[in-house]
Parts: sequence; structure tokens; C-alpha cells
Amino acid sequence: MEATADEFMKYRSPLVSRYASKEMAYNFSDRKKFTTWRKLWIYLAKAEKALGLPITDAQVAEMECHADNIDFAMAAEEERKLRHDVMAHVHTFAHCCPAAAPIIHLGATSCYVGDNTDLIVLRDGFDILLPKLARVIDRLANFAEQYADLPTLGFTHYQPAQLTTVGKRACLWLQDLTMDMRNLQRARDDLRFRGVKGTTGTQASFLQLFQGDHDKVEELDRMVTEMAGFKKAYLVTGQTYSRKVDIDSLAVLASLGATVHKICTDIRLLANLKEIEEPFEKEQIGSSAMPYKRNPMRAERCCSLSRHLVALMTDPLQTASVQWLERTLDDSANRRISLAESFLTADIILSTLQNITEGLVVYPKVIERHIRQELPFMATENIIMAMVKAGGNRQDCHEKIRVLSQQAAAVVKQEGGDNDLLARVQADPYFAPILGQLDALLDPKTFIGRAPQQVTRFLAEEVRPLLQPYKNNMDVKIELEL
Repeated sequence: MEATADEFMKYRSPLVSRYASKEMAYNFSDRKKFTTWRKLWIYLAKAEKALGLPITDAQVAEMECHADNIDFAMAAEEERKLRHDVMAHVHTFAHCCPAAAPIIHLGATSCYVGDNTDLIVLRDGFDILLPKLARVIDRLANFAEQYADLPTLGFTHYQPAQLTTVGKRACLWLQDLTMDMRNLQRARDDLRFRGVKGTTGTQASFLQLFQGDHDKVEELDRMVTEMAGFKKAYLVTGQTYSRKVDIDSLAVLASLGATVHKICTDIRLLANLKEIEEPFEKEQIGSSAMPYKRNPMRAERCCSLSRHLVALMTDPLQTASVQWLERTLDDSANRRISLAESFLTADIILSTLQNITEGLVVYPKVIERHIRQELPFMATENIIMAMVKAGGNRQDCHEKIRVLSQQAAAVVKQEGGDNDLLARVQADPYFAPILGQLDALLDPKTFIGRAPQQVTRFLAEEVRPLLQPYKNNMDVKIELEL
């Protein structure tokens, strides 16, 4: 993003200057905010006119003509004088709409434009995030399908455990992301419009405008809600919509942050093992001091920003808890930051994660070597069972394997050598009856259980159907600036 020399003299949020997409940055911009205010004033005037208030077609047309013509310098000067942002923009709008000036903001309170705009911005923010999340899920689903039956060491406590597959592990990531997908969609669909409610939410000013006609006040609320693109409005509000709505919206984003942090931490761990790496550009430098390094910087960025996204969750929780009676204004400054930063941060981590999942590199030979180092220990139960079938005594065989395993473990841990348990078994005459079966007993694919089948069913039943509504958005590529 280009910047003038003056801009380098003051703090610029890296969320916008360094990371965020243009569409999400615009969604929280002043132009989006204040043009939406003007649209809301136009919706209100149209509905009031339709319901019989003395508002003319010419006044509405004048407002529509100047909906995007905002003199930001005048608005800033007005706000400096009035110390009130909404009235500053009422005056600025009225200046270019002299005929409509008497009816702009008629009967409304500041939260008519402020809160309703916030709800529109939240809705539009979700509409930006959902296709991005769908693309991440799609890329990861393709990865899971490709590697559904590639055996790999499973880990519990970050210690080698039974085998799984690369694709099955990716499905653990996918399952969390599909939960986030459903959560974001629910939060988006649960959003309602504040509507036309007046100063303390009683609609008293509008009831007065319509001379006590309750039906017209309700119809006004319904008409404006519909014009703003919402199916429902909250039936009761204070001066503001309930700040628990912000909790619901930011909670699903914080939950997404936790998911992405876990996925990218796993990728960083696997990068250390040299089993899987994120994309790495031909001319990218991993370290200024160590030319050989290929640091997982994209995954690290996701983890770094995900922590911020999770931490932002405390803001709406505390804000909602201290809204006294019909409202207090100590929510305002906090929400200017927390709402925007949550959506901007979620936007950035999804763009980065899409870039990662489109270019994950798998090293099967390294994965195979790690399996060979651990599999002989894991295969001991299979060896015992084979010996019993060949006529051996289970307890005798168990003792033989125990001794040989400890000897092999000592070579690995104390001498830094390779796991030679298999060679020790082959050299021991006791195991002569099953020597011909050892290769089959140590085939990694016999240790992965139903992992490939689970991948196939999970993708078919839960992942692909979830992506159907977003199939037209799947081809969008991310140009990630590092």
C-alpha cells in the first residue's frame, strides 16, 4: 500500500498498511461508514415519506444525488466545533442538500446511523470472510485427499505414537475449520438490524411524528430494515443494540484464531521434522545469518496474529458487562478498535493460511525414515502374535522382545545409532519360524487402521457439501506480500 511522506511521521496500523485485503480494509473505512450513514438517512426519509410525512420526491432525490459526495474536511471541521460526529455529518450532508436539510435524520438518534451501520459492516465482514474460509477448507481438503493413505508417525504428547496418515492428520485440521465455518455462518445469519427505535429504544419520537399511530411506526421499522437488506430487526433495544451481539460475532472469530494457531503450530513442528513445509519462494531469505534456513514465516505470522485475535475477545465481553441501563458511551472508543481489528486480523490469517495450504510441500522419504526408526518398537505386538500362531509361548516371546527392545533403545538413545531391533530379531534363532513374515509385519500400511477410509467419508459427507454455496469463489488466488 502506497504512503505519502507525511504518513511515515505517524503510527499506521500494520493490520491495514502491511497485511489486510483491500476489501476488508474498505469495509472498515471512513468512506464506507459515512456513505452508509447517508444511505440510512435516505432509507429513513423514503419510508417516512411513504407513510405520509411531508417529505417530497425532490428532497429524496437531492439526498440520493449527494449520497457519495462527502466533504471530509468540512465534516472534520464541524466535528471539531460540535464535538459530535453524527451531527457533524448531518450538517455536512445538509450543506450539499439544502432542500432536504430540514428532514435529514428526522426523529432519529445517533445510534440510528451508528449502530445500524455497525451491523451492516459486521454482516459485510462475515461475507468477506466466509468465501476465504471456504477456499482454505477446499485447498486443505484437496491436500487430505492426495495424501489420504500416506502413512506417517502419529504423535501424542509430541512423542511417537501409532501411525496415522498425512491426509488423516489434515482432516483433524479440517474438522476444526468446518466447525468455524458453521459458526461464522450462524453468527452472520443471527445478525439483525437495530432498526428505527429512537433515543432509548421506545420509538417515542416516531410515535409523535405519526401522531400516535403505532402501526405506522412498526411499518417504518420494517421498511427501513428491509431496505438495509436485513430480514429481521431486534424487537427491543436500548439506545443501542445489545452489545452481546458483538460478543457473538467476535467469539466465532476468536475461535477461528484458536483453530488457525493450532494448525500452523502443527505445520511449524512438522517443518522442524522436515516432513512438511510451507511454500518457500526461490529468492526468499530464511535468515540473515544462516543462508540454509527455511523458516516457516507464514505459519509464524498466522500464529502471531491469531494470538491477537483470541486476545481481542475480552473487549466485547467486558463492554457488554458494563452497559448501564439503556446505554453508556464507554463502549464507543473500544468498539472502534476491537470490531475492526478482529475482522481485519481474521481476514489476514485466512489469506495467509490459503497461501500456505495451496503450496504445502510433503517429503515422503523423510516421513518413511522416521517411520523406520520407530516402527520396530510399534510392531512388537504383531511379532508376538505371529510367534504364538507359529506355536510359541506368549510370555517367552514377550521377554525375548523386551530384552531386544531395550538393547535397541540403548543404541538409539545412548549411542545415537539407528533402531536395530529388526536386525536383532532376525539374528535370534528363536524367531526363525516367522522370519519370512517380518516384511509384512512391518508394512506401515498395516498400522494405519481405517485412516484412508475415514478421510474419504469425512470429505464426502461433511466437507464438500459445506463448500457448495461457495463453489463460484474457489478460483480466487491470494497474492501474499511477505
